Amino acid sequence: MAAVSKYLTAKNSSIAGGVLLVLYILKQRRKSARLNSSKKGSSELLLKNEQKETKKDKASVDRVFFLRIGRILRIMVPRFFCKETWYLILIAVMLIARTYCDVWMIQNGTMIESAIIGRSTKDFKRYLFSFMKAMPIIALVNNFLKLGLNELKLRFRVRLTKHLYEEYLKGFTYYKMGNLDNRIANPDQLLTQDVEKFCNSVVDLYSNLSKPLLDIILYIFKLTSSIGAQGPASMMAYLLISGLFLTRLRRPIGKMTVSEQRYEGEYRYVNSRLITNSEEIAFYNGNTREKQTINSTFKKLVDHLHNFIFFRFSMGFVDSIIAKYLATVVGYLVVSRPFLNLSHPRHLHSTHAELLEDYYQSGRMLLRMSQALGRIVLAGREMTRLSGFTARITELMKVLKDLNTGKYERTMVSQTEKERDALDKLTLIPGSGQIINADNIIKFDHTPLATPNGDILIRDLTFEVRSGTNVLVCGPNGCGKSSLFRALGELWPLFGGCLTKPERGKLFYVPQRPYMTLGTLRDQVIYPDTHEDQRKKGISDQVLKEYLDNVQLGHILEREGSWDVVQDWMDVLSGGEKQRMAMARLFYHKPQFAILDECTSAVSVDVEDYIYSHCRKVGITLFTVSHRKSLWKHHEYYLHMDGRGNYEFKPITAETVEFGS
Repeated sequence: MAAVSKYLTAKNSSIAGGVLLVLYILKQRRKSARLNSSKKGSSELLLKNEQKETKKDKASVDRVFFLRIGRILRIMVPRFFCKETWYLILIAVMLIARTYCDVWMIQNGTMIESAIIGRSTKDFKRYLFSFMKAMPIIALVNNFLKLGLNELKLRFRVRLTKHLYEEYLKGFTYYKMGNLDNRIANPDQLLTQDVEKFCNSVVDLYSNLSKPLLDIILYIFKLTSSIGAQGPASMMAYLLISGLFLTRLRRPIGKMTVSEQRYEGEYRYVNSRLITNSEEIAFYNGNTREKQTINSTFKKLVDHLHNFIFFRFSMGFVDSIIAKYLATVVGYLVVSRPFLNLSHPRHLHSTHAELLEDYYQSGRMLLRMSQALGRIVLAGREMTRLSGFTARITELMKVLKDLNTGKYERTMVSQTEKERDALDKLTLIPGSGQIINADNIIKFDHTPLATPNGDILIRDLTFEVRSGTNVLVCGPNGCGKSSLFRALGELWPLFGGCLTKPERGKLFYVPQRPYMTLGTLRDQVIYPDTHEDQRKKGISDQVLKEYLDNVQLGHILEREGSWDVVQDWMDVLSGGEKQRMAMARLFYHKPQFAILDECTSAVSVDVEDYIYSHCRKVGITLFTVSHRKSLWKHHEYYLHMDGRGNYEFKPITAETVEFGS
């Protein structure tokens, strides 16, 4: 009756798990049907975006997955002889040693139990003492294996992270990814969390596949000699059938993993925005609105995680039944056949004690083999999850490669028929313009000024500025002032024409909100140079002090007491001090041209007047964006944009100053 009760309980549990899995599949199909229904009423653009997103989310264990992971592995293991290779070899050797330790412990454990049952004190002491002598070796093997796995995870992460950052920080790729290309919304998460999870998953999969495979090979060899080849062959057949079945059921895990990481990234992003813009939000009293945004994003993540947990529960139930318990049942059936078959030759030549000892040893080996088979079957689940991380890392690598070769993708804004006709007349091809590097000149030659998403600000921009001729850039908001400077700084691509300008290092940009780097007081003045770069240029700390004095910031060095003091300079310095620090940075670098974008708005007029006079004295030619009428006298030309596609580039005269006032 007890056996019947256990059978009915197991049967009811399997029925319940099957019902849950069926309910989940029906729920997903209803959800898919609702999505398909809503798509019919959507526009063609949204449909294309949805198809693109679905294609991007596709992640499963197939030929594409193995090609992707092969490319990434070539980055993490760049040469045949490298540190990663030796760690792989160390892990393989330790796995083999651990398998042999397991076999020896089975045999030695069987002898100890046989000695106890046979009441042989001598044999008991001998085999127990052998186990005690082997304990340090077994412990050393286990800990060497852990050492190799942890070091390999770290080495893989170092290799992959360095490669990705090499591409991410090449030129202005980090800027283009967030401003010119919208395929990846959360590169910070991909470069940190996803890389770590991918590397851990790869190494764990290597260990979780290698050890069971070694166990199976060794146990097949041992079992074939004791119970024949039929038993191991039956277990291998079970592995193949159950593995194919479970792999089919696990297909949604890869796509769910991709979606989970995307929702996690969105949730991190809205939280980081709250921290970055906390002051502005506080002034607007926008905490309620931000709470709604965060709760909405968090709800999408939680709903997805609920679905994922339910699916993993259902799959975990099926995995346990097929990969663990049924595998054990098959093992018992296989190991019992030679012993229950009374006509088998072993019953004619072996005593009862020898049969019992043989059964214990064969049974334990077959049990270990069935567990190894189960681990391989379950490793398919980890491989499916790995395919999700692989798809995300591959997408990041593809976008980085495209951006570094001048290709980017961005959803175009919807345009009216009139605007589309205008675009047809002026073909916009990103990167089709020509950039010529030449000293002491900035020249736009029939260059269209356009945003990356195709909005034309000025159709044909033509003017020339030589060193020594300061230009004041003016016009309403949105007329194209910042776009002009982004084109000059090569942040945005040229859509045609020709731009002649100095090299990047000879053109310096000073924004309204200067960037203060992490580091010392010296670093704020010499950024992006390092202390070593400063020494190579032959600029002493005394000269740096003069730069601070020129912008009336000498008191900061006296207050802090040293150039090597580290502070959070974004908070320590006031708005006006940060703007003057940026001007001291300009004097340190002494570029041919400087773009001053409202960079003295928080500085007094007398200090501002001195700064502009000093720029002329040291030979820095200025492009200035400012609404202060006091600055007109420091410039020879003005470039006025009206925001409707027209512009004027003319000399500044007394009448111009009066008009500008």
